[in-house]
Amino acid sequence: MTKKLELDSADEFRAAMRRWATGVTIVTAQNGTVRHGMTVSSFTSLSLEPPLVMVSLEQTASTTRLIQSSGAFGVSILADDQRVISDRFAGRIIEISDKFAGLEWTTLITGAPLLVNALAGFDCRVVSSHTVGTHILFIGEVLALRSTNNSNPLIYFERDYHQVVK
Repeated sequence: MTKKLELDSADEFRAAMRRWATGVTIVTAQNGTVRHGMTVSSFTSLSLEPPLVMVSLEQTASTTRLIQSSGAFGVSILADDQRVISDRFAGRIIEISDKFAGLEWTTLITGAPLLVNALAGFDCRVVSSHTVGTHILFIGEVLALRSTNNSNPLIYFERDYHQVVK
């Protein structure tokens, strides 16, 4: 018989989730001249045929609203030497008002920005979205991608960055 566990607080849930090691991505969107991006660890593949991925973003985030209005998003998987970029898009470097400044970006089909030096970049068209709790799950069909094998992924675990040891 399985016993249902009751959570004492959201902090208890956060502490348990910090035990999950994950890769680090930058999710971006652009509509006209307006663009936004944010650091996201909740990214996963869903299907090979058709190629589908999912990202989860807080409902109130600027990037969320831009994805909703543009119908597209980009996902750039960060390399282990791109911690500063992760911090920048997570809002930890407040001196930088334009998160995109000084970084090399490209677009493929949808116009969503992709970081040129990322390990991989996925250009996605939103095929569905689902409001779940405080977040919106965006499911995107991958229309185009770019990939390199130049480095190892950036890993986030227990509120800190880590490297994959081969």
